Amino acid sequence: MVLAAGRGERMRPLTDTCPKPLLQVRAFPLLYYPLQALCSAGVSATVINTGWLGDQIEPVFGTHFHSPKADANPMHLLYSHEGRGAGEALETAGGILRALPLLDDVFWVAAGDVFVPAFVFSAGDYDSFKARDALAHIWLVPNPEHNPHGDFGLSTDGLALNVPRTTTLPLFTFSTIALYKRAFFEADWCNIPEGNSQGIKAPLAPMLRAAMDRGLVSASLYDGLWVDVGTPERLAQLNADG
Repeated sequence: MVLAAGRGERMRPLTDTCPKPLLQVRAFPLLYYPLQALCSAGVSATVINTGWLGDQIEPVFGTHFHSPKADANPMHLLYSHEGRGAGEALETAGGILRALPLLDDVFWVAAGDVFVPAFVFSAGDYDSFKARDALAHIWLVPNPEHNPHGDFGLSTDGLALNVPRTTTLPLFTFSTIALYKRAFFEADWCNIPEGNSQGIKAPLAPMLRAAMDRGLVSASLYDGLWVDVGTPERLAQLNADG
């Protein structure tokens, strides 16, 4: 699943008429990059959720994504429309739960507004996670300037840690890239039914922290280029560097 439903308040006025995932980075829409990486990795189908100005997204990408990688098969695209026109998004967990009927028992999630051009959605990582007891596996990154205190810790045995920012342990930033098992959204920390038919807005972080407290979230550190394209200035810098 690729998350593409947010309003992009910090990107205004650019997002007043264009959804953030369609803003151009180095000649392609932001959303192109996670789709290209998933398709190149052999993922056969991806769900895209839409919200703010979401009706603009499906006409751009259609029902199949064709990777420039010669040996990659086209990837089928499905859409979970959380709101039409200028509709509101359901936040991360709420959006995933809305799309859950379309997703496998184990699935990737990435954000459509984060630039991570070299990340590999590895089949080996998928298979390894599927075989373990963990219900989620998240990728952490070194803290950017806009999040200097980080989000989560990382244990020496590869578990994500829910620790206060006052800790002396190093904390890292959640990249938004993760693997989840359906059971993560069926556990007692989530009281929203699959499909989220009532449109309940729900953040993901409290659920992750509850699962971390039970040792059910593993993690890896990614040190490649990662940019949360959250402001016009970051977008302009990316394009200038490219």
